[in-house]
Amino acid sequence: MPEPTKKDETPNGQPEESVAPDSNGALPLPEISLEVSPPPEAVAEGKEPVETDGKKPEPTEPEPSQAVVAQEPSPVENGSNQPQTGGVGVKEQAESDNSTVKEEVPCSPPPTDDDDAAATTPSPTPQAEDANSLKKLSIELPNDSVPVPAMGRKDSVWSLGEGQAPEDLEKPIDTPPLSTLLIEKPSSATVPVGGDIVFVAKVEAKDLLRKPTIKWFKGKWMDLASKTGKHLQLKETFDRFTKIHTFEMHIIKAKDNYAGNYRCEVSYKDKFDSCSFDLEVKEAEQAQSIDIRSAFKRREVKQQDDAPEVDVWEILKNARPDQYEKIAFMYGITDLRGLLKRMKKMPKEEKKSEAFAKKLEPAYQVDKGGKIRLVVDLADPTVELKWYKNGQEIRPTPNQRKYIFEHKGTQRIMVINNCSMMDDAAYSVAAGDEKCSTELFVKELPIKIVKGIEPVKTTVNERIELECEVSEEGAQVKWMKNGVEVPTGVRSRYRVKSEGTKHFLVIDDASKEDTGTYSVMASGGTSEAHVQVDLKPLKIYQDLQDMTVKLGEPIKLQCEIYPGNVPGRWYRNGQLIQPSDRINIIHRNKIHRLEIATSSLHDAGDYTFVPEGYSQSLCAKIHIIDPPRVHLESLNFPDNTVTIVAGNKLRLEIPISGEPAPRVVWMKGERVILESGHRVRAETHGDQTSLTIEVTEREDSGNYKIVLQNEAGEDTASVKIKVVDIPDAPEAPLVPEVGGDWCSMTWEPPKYDGGSPILGYFVERKKKQSSRWMRLNFDLIKETQFEPKKMIEGVPYEVRIFAVNAIGVSKPSEPSKAFTPLAVTSEPTMLVVDDVTDTTVTVKWRPPETIGAAGLDGYLVEYCIEGTDDWVISNKELTEKTKYTITGLSPGCKILVRVKALNAAGASAPRTLQHSILVKEVVEPPKIRVPRHLKMTYTRRVGEAVNLVVPFMGKPRPKVTWLKDGQAIEPTHVNIRNTDCDSIIFIRKAERSHSGKYEMSVQVENHKDTAIIDIQIVDLPGPPQAVTIEDVWGGNVALVWTPPKDNGNAPITGYTIQKADKKTMEWYTCIEHYHRNCITITELVVGNEYFFRIFSENMCGLSESATQTKKSALIVKEGNSPHDTAQHQYHAQPHSFTLTPTGMQLKTHNFEDHDFKEAPKFTQPLINTFAIAGYNATLNCSVRANPRAKVIWMKNKMTIIDDPRYRMFSNQGVCTLEIRKPSPYDGGMYTCKAINDLGEAQVDCKLEVKGGFTFYELMQRGVPLHLIDKYMNESKTVEQEK
Repeated sequence: MPEPTKKDETPNGQPEESVAPDSNGALPLPEISLEVSPPPEAVAEGKEPVETDGKKPEPTEPEPSQAVVAQEPSPVENGSNQPQTGGVGVKEQAESDNSTVKEEVPCSPPPTDDDDAAATTPSPTPQAEDANSLKKLSIELPNDSVPVPAMGRKDSVWSLGEGQAPEDLEKPIDTPPLSTLLIEKPSSATVPVGGDIVFVAKVEAKDLLRKPTIKWFKGKWMDLASKTGKHLQLKETFDRFTKIHTFEMHIIKAKDNYAGNYRCEVSYKDKFDSCSFDLEVKEAEQAQSIDIRSAFKRREVKQQDDAPEVDVWEILKNARPDQYEKIAFMYGITDLRGLLKRMKKMPKEEKKSEAFAKKLEPAYQVDKGGKIRLVVDLADPTVELKWYKNGQEIRPTPNQRKYIFEHKGTQRIMVINNCSMMDDAAYSVAAGDEKCSTELFVKELPIKIVKGIEPVKTTVNERIELECEVSEEGAQVKWMKNGVEVPTGVRSRYRVKSEGTKHFLVIDDASKEDTGTYSVMASGGTSEAHVQVDLKPLKIYQDLQDMTVKLGEPIKLQCEIYPGNVPGRWYRNGQLIQPSDRINIIHRNKIHRLEIATSSLHDAGDYTFVPEGYSQSLCAKIHIIDPPRVHLESLNFPDNTVTIVAGNKLRLEIPISGEPAPRVVWMKGERVILESGHRVRAETHGDQTSLTIEVTEREDSGNYKIVLQNEAGEDTASVKIKVVDIPDAPEAPLVPEVGGDWCSMTWEPPKYDGGSPILGYFVERKKKQSSRWMRLNFDLIKETQFEPKKMIEGVPYEVRIFAVNAIGVSKPSEPSKAFTPLAVTSEPTMLVVDDVTDTTVTVKWRPPETIGAAGLDGYLVEYCIEGTDDWVISNKELTEKTKYTITGLSPGCKILVRVKALNAAGASAPRTLQHSILVKEVVEPPKIRVPRHLKMTYTRRVGEAVNLVVPFMGKPRPKVTWLKDGQAIEPTHVNIRNTDCDSIIFIRKAERSHSGKYEMSVQVENHKDTAIIDIQIVDLPGPPQAVTIEDVWGGNVALVWTPPKDNGNAPITGYTIQKADKKTMEWYTCIEHYHRNCITITELVVGNEYFFRIFSENMCGLSESATQTKKSALIVKEGNSPHDTAQHQYHAQPHSFTLTPTGMQLKTHNFEDHDFKEAPKFTQPLINTFAIAGYNATLNCSVRANPRAKVIWMKNKMTIIDDPRYRMFSNQGVCTLEIRKPSPYDGGMYTCKAINDLGEAQVDCKLEVKGGFTFYELMQRGVPLHLIDKYMNESKTVEQEK
């Protein structure tokens, strides 16, 4: 067993202890890498050194180390002294005779954040093939090198800077073993601060099926894929010709802390490769002319000049490496890297251990089942010694021989017997306060195959069992077939079992596919054998038999062979037969059967059965016969009748069947149709026969017979052929009646319908002078009469007819005789009685709405006595006027009157009065119809014209009188003109004196009607009467005024207040349309003196002049006025103020805020409303409340929430509920409720919806059925009540 090398100690000779994490966070653990060379015995035997992973020591148990070297901090960034930790590593190589220690520090970056406490592992590399190659043992120890300022630091860039121990800055980096994936690796490089650099890695992809996975790391754990950005970019390309993947890492504008160790890892399935490289960032060189020792002296502030000087050099020499950066930060050292380089050149004083003369070796190795001796040599034999395994003390037990402790002089030996994998651990020994540690690695021995598997030769369906024996019980072996691992799952055909050192592979039911080379693999050897599975010999007990089957009968083919479990396949004419609904394939033991439920012609042929795995086959022949048959059902013609249009070609194809093929004969009557015919011929091809007529004629109609004959029998069938044509042209139509724009016409059907029923007729017309015919109907006319419309009056026309059957349209008939449309006018309109006397009746009317091309010659007025039908013509000659007076009537009689319009076409329909007329003069009571705009106050400005027309009714002509305020109107002021039906009042230039109420009276005999019209003439108002300054305080002035004496005969709608500085007297408007008589003007400038004036305003506008304050208001600053005393007195007398020669002085008042809070109160309630179904309805009310009240609408005491049929609005206290397209079931009691913190109020109203919907309409609107039923019942009740 090789002698392991010793671990390094710290520079000050003290063992390094684990430091508990302080309040700033956990401290990281560095990694020490030990390389141990195998002994000559191991090299001679060709044994591979064991590569193991590093083991963590217990954080509470400090362990000494051979050499712990502090790393350099990274350059200071942005002027802040925040050092960063670097990795620590030592490589040791042991020789067989003596122990020589060689120290090397690989360039491995440390953790840089709070995760530094996590242990890091080196990247995996391929195993070395050389027996003399070095093996690495990774041991992680506590690291105290993280200073307090460095804990929890967050860099402003994508990574943290990393440094190295001062002893290893100039040492070369180990070259890793040859790569298996990388063909070009990134190499170490140097870049100046702010420069750019690119690292390239290439992977050959000839043997790769997909793109490999690459990762870039900084240090041992920081994945740079998450740090890409402005300063770091990762790119990859692929060359299709060279099959090479190129991966690039671009560092842009490098900074000081970008320096450190980087790693590139490439993986593909089970392959892995990695490469480490360094990046050095050059810095600006610092001047070296200053004294080095003086640079390390702490600089004190001026107030502490008496403090003694501190030699930082001595402090660093006596400190641990993990305290270097902390000391540099405390004493303001910025060039710590240069200091550490100089400390490296200083001679080291190694402190000798006081407790151990010889410590444990760094690592031990032993074979599994062997024993190992751990030996230490004590400097003081009296020191108490304790042994530990993974931090747990090992105590000897009397009955256990696992651990044996021996004493030989100053040597203390612990022997571990029968080593197992549980003994692979970290061991340490403590002597007093000192402690040393080591690692024990247990190597497993390979499993050898003592007895190999033997070849097997058998037949199908037999049991196969392969057996082997290995050197150790419980060993794991792997079974392979043709180089592929045998599946041994639950559903696998293979079973694996073991009995002690024997292992078995069992195949219960062997098949031919199990033939192959089987092998068993163990860690120490392999054994293989060939297994041959052959088929059993085939024996035929029953062969297939030839068969003749009628069409439609079942087919059964059967054979019997041995062995019975051999499957087979059925073939017909060389084609594989698959089972289906019609074909059934059965295999029972030795019997194989093929069953076809219903045979067809396609089932005839040569059948073959082929057993699977054998070259022999069984054959039989099936012959199917079928009587002849004509398949007329495939024609899909009703009653087997074929209809063809004359002149077309007919080819009638009829399917036939029969086996063998039958002889076919076509016959029409007694005449046989030959195949050699010219126009008519018969042909037979395969499974169909055809009859061809090149050009059909009417004579080809008739019955055709088909006769089939063959060996199996005879069959006959008949086909009827019908040749049809278009109908003949109808005769010329007759026009018996003509209207203004229409006529009526009739005609007779054609004599020959073409062999097909007449479907209808088309009608065409044209003007006699034109040659262009226009079709009048696009849908066929079934009857033999028609009324063409939309013709032009006075224009002669002709019409003609087309007959249509299923074949087509006939030729046109001859044109009818020419005819000219003419029409009488429509009846006169609006016939009314205009006047009635004791002997006359005057009527008037309007002309007819429609006057044809014949024009209007005049009117004929007729009357008759009520109760008789004797109409008397009143005017012997036609009158062209629309008003006529019937004279010579007897007083007291009742007559009926009618009027006709006459033209060349004749008299129109008469227009008759609906009621009889009493020949007697009638008194009509007067009635004034006041226009809508005169029912309200009629307002005009001074100087405008007034022209009012008031219509009235009454007979005889009423007497009209006008009064103003109960007095007669003077004609000089107002002009009045009366007519039979209205009265006009006119004022050319209105004045305010014309305002008043005008009373109009209309009288007929004892009947009288009156109306009052209110006329208001308005003008501009006068200015306010007096404007006074009520008070002045701060930048505010209180004004009070009285309304104007003259309001311009219209209400005052507001006031306009203006202000002017006494210095400039330029007026500026403060506020417009102000309604109250007092106001406070704010935001006045301190030190200015103001005058104020006010305009009054009505509907005509502002007053022509304004009223100005007599005194001015001086705005002064409180406390600076010479009248402060008076102001202080103003508090006792709130209404006193002081006048100065220039104006008024400010007095301070004490005011109390008014409480405007108020419970909800409805100022306008809801009113009962009627709505029309289908038209939107609104409910309105107004509420006053402070704070603002929450408004809730309810229907029938149910709150309305999220109903799309309702929309709710609230604006300035006005609450509105809109009901969209209400229906009768929307009627009911609606409530508006207002709530705030002070109380609540509500108002109700009833909504009734008039009009309704049908049951179908309510269903379409989505109304529930119970509501529809309720609504329909209510509607019936209302109708019954009406």
